[in-house]
Amino acid sequence: MRVLILGGSGLIGTAVCAALAGRGHALTAFARDVAAASRRMEGVQWHSVDIASLSEPGKWQPYLDGVDCVVNCAGALQDGGHDDLVALQQVAMTALYRTAKLPAPRLIVQISARTDAAGSSTAFLKTKRQADEALKASGLPCVILRPAVVIGRNAYGGSALLRALAAFPLLTPLVHGETPMQFVSLDDVADAVADAVDGLIQPGSDLDLAAPETPTLAEAVALHRRWLGLPPARQVAVPSFAANLLSQIADGLGHLGWRSPLRGTAMTVASGGVADHAPPTDRSFKPLAKILSNPAGVQDLWFARLYLLKAPILATLSLFWLLSGLIALIRFEASAQHLIAAGASPIAAGALTLATGLADIALGIGVAFRRYAAIALKGMLLLSATYLLSATVLAPGLWADPLGPLVKVLPSLVLALVALAILDER
Repeated sequence: MRVLILGGSGLIGTAVCAALAGRGHALTAFARDVAAASRRMEGVQWHSVDIASLSEPGKWQPYLDGVDCVVNCAGALQDGGHDDLVALQQVAMTALYRTAKLPAPRLIVQISARTDAAGSSTAFLKTKRQADEALKASGLPCVILRPAVVIGRNAYGGSALLRALAAFPLLTPLVHGETPMQFVSLDDVADAVADAVDGLIQPGSDLDLAAPETPTLAEAVALHRRWLGLPPARQVAVPSFAANLLSQIADGLGHLGWRSPLRGTAMTVASGGVADHAPPTDRSFKPLAKILSNPAGVQDLWFARLYLLKAPILATLSLFWLLSGLIALIRFEASAQHLIAAGASPIAAGALTLATGLADIALGIGVAFRRYAAIALKGMLLLSATYLLSATVLAPGLWADPLGPLVKVLPSLVLALVALAILDER
C-alpha cells in the first residue's frame, strides 16, 4: 500500500514512518526540512510542503496521486510565528477530505486528541475537534486515534519538558503537580497507526490510546528523574502568578517563532490534567514505568539539562549584542576614538563605529526570531572573529588591557557555538 504521511519528520511521524516501512508499505511524507529527513530515513519519498497552504482540493491532488492511505501526524499547539491553527488543522484538512474521495476513497488515519477535556475551548483542541467532525461527516473510511501524553526514546514539547523538570538541580519546580496524567508509549502509537493502515482496526473506529495507570504530574516527573539516574529531589509548587508570567512570556516568544511547551494552551490543558482516556480493551499499552525501563544515557541527561538553559542562552546573546551595539552608538565619540588611536582616520573610525554598532544591534534582534536565529548566530561568530583578528593586528595591546575587552569576546564566541549546537527543535 502507498501511504502519505503528514508531519513525517515529527516525533510521532518518524515512529510511524519506521513502523509502516517495517511492514513493507511504500511511503511518501511531508517535512519542513526535506534534506535532513532524507538523511534520517532514506526509503521515504519526501516533499517540502507547508500543509497550511493546501487550502483547496486542487492543491492536494498532486500529492494524492497513487496514494491509498493518508496518515495525519501533523499539528501545532498554538498560533505563532510559524503556525496558523485554523489553516493547518481545519481548513487544510477539510480540503484534504474533499480531495481524498476521488477517484476512490482513501483511508484517513488521524492522530487527534481528547478534545472534550480541559482546554476544550482553546484553538488547538477546537480546530482538532472541527477537523475530526468534518472527517466523520465526509464519508471517507477513517480511523481517529487520540493518544494521551506520548513518551518515547526521543522527546519533543511536553515530553521534553518532563525530562527538563526532572533534571532541574536541587529541587523540582512544578505547576499543577497534583493533576492526573495518562501516558502512552510512542511505539504503541506507531503500532496502532500501522494496524489501522493494515485494516486490523476497523474503519470508523475512534480510539483513545493510553495506559490505564494515572499517575500525577509530580509522580511522572519523579519517575523521569529516576530514569535519568538522579537522586530524589524536593518538589516545590510554583506560585500561580509566576506560572502565569512564564506562560505570557512563552506566548510572546511564540509570535517570534519559538514553540515553548510553557505556552498558554499547554498550561490550560495541564491545569485539568490529561486523564479519562478509555483505551480499547483489545489492545495493551505499556505504563510509564515500563516505557522508562531502559535507563537513560548521558546524552539524555545532557539534553534534559540543556533544554531549560536554551532560552537563557539565547536571551543572553540577544541582550549582549543589542547592548554592545547601543552602547557603541550612544557613546559614539568615545567608541570612534579607540579606532582613531589605533591609526584610523576620523572619517573611517566614525563609519566603522556606525557600521559595527548597527550590525551588533541587527544580530541581537535577529537571534530573537526563530526563523533568523541560525543566521544571526553564524553572523555573531563571524563578526566576533573579525573583531578579534582586526584588534589583534591594529591594537595588540588590548589583549593585556586590565578590563579585558578582547578576552571577554571569547566566552561569547563559545556561547554562540553552544546556542547553534542546540538550536534544532526536532
